[in-house]
Amino acid sequence: MNQLRDGILVLTVTTMGLSAGLLSAFAYAVMPGLNRAGAQVAVVAMARINAAILNPVFALIFFGGLVFGALGIAMWWRETLRWWLIVAVVLYVVALVITMGVNVPLNTRLDDAGSVSPADAPTVWEDFVRPWVRWNIVRAFAAVAGFVVMLVGLVQTRG
Repeated sequence: MNQLRDGILVLTVTTMGLSAGLLSAFAYAVMPGLNRAGAQVAVVAMARINAAILNPVFALIFFGGLVFGALGIAMWWRETLRWWLIVAVVLYVVALVITMGVNVPLNTRLDDAGSVSPADAPTVWEDFVRPWVRWNIVRAFAAVAGFVVMLVGLVQTRG
């Protein structure tokens, strides 16, 4: 049972960390880079990113934090670590809810715009990028906070 519990914990840390890093990278590198490329390029590039990210590896990593975190809570229920895991998973769920409730609909709206003329691209991009970036920063902060809480919990409860 210890190997299984430890394995679930490693998977939780790994998937939450990778997700927190991905969301943060969009905040400090991807979106600023797209903004510098100009609206016409940014609209096309973001649509391609949205299509490319929908794959099994991303799904495993992105939803793994929730699934493995919930399993970890159950497996560590009788120990102090559970409280750290609960807080970490709740923060991670905040990131998931923002993703599904705000960022994905904005992605869909951008994709639905289809091929955008050079004249319309600045308006389409500005309507997309401002709320997307704002909420991405919030979800990245929640995901990173959940990851950090989990790491602090591991340090505090190590025996």
